[in-house]
Amino acid sequence: MKNIMFIAPPAAGKGTQAELVVEKYKIPHISTGDILREISKEDSEIGKYVYETLASGKLVKDEITYKLIEERLSRKDCKNGFIIDGFPRNIDQAYEYDKILKKLGYNVGNVISITVDKKTLEKRITGRRICENCSAIYNINYENSSPKVESVCDQCGGKLYQRSDDNLESFETRYQTFVEKTEPIIEHYKKQNVLTEINGDDTVENIFKKIDKIIKN
Repeated sequence: MKNIMFIAPPAAGKGTQAELVVEKYKIPHISTGDILREISKEDSEIGKYVYETLASGKLVKDEITYKLIEERLSRKDCKNGFIIDGFPRNIDQAYEYDKILKKLGYNVGNVISITVDKKTLEKRITGRRICENCSAIYNINYENSSPKVESVCDQCGGKLYQRSDDNLESFETRYQTFVEKTEPIIEHYKKQNVLTEINGDDTVENIFKKIDKIIKN
């Protein structure tokens, strides 16, 4: 099993695809976003810093992210492969990630770039609502994924909330950051012949079929 990296703009669906890969291949999903959001809930100086940084759409300091990534990848459950998404976000992080992998004795594996139209991403992110109880995800901008009752989860009746960074202003900041800082990473991994680009403006099932084919090759 190879290690897998997803590169994609916010709301491109990399989290959903990662879950499907985890379900099929039984490898851990390392999401820096999830790790940071958990820390942002802590009543501490770093928790407050991470919360405010995420809410503004900016990026957490690199040294904090590097430490979290290396600590997580060093665990035993990553020995047979893992998925990493949300990192690296710029070329300097990519170089550092290569160093971390080398230190741990890992290869980069498959780097999968998911591309989606900006307007589609905007609708996905500003309409996203999450159940605070069961974590079910809805989108009020799409009829087929809206909750039956406004702000109420169809599955458990829990209250739906909007993430602090799921607003238009934050999205614009995050998207521009992606364009300016993250896209050079694509060229970095193209040179290593480990990157494949796929169109993410398709059904979840069709996108997964493409990803599964890449993993198997």
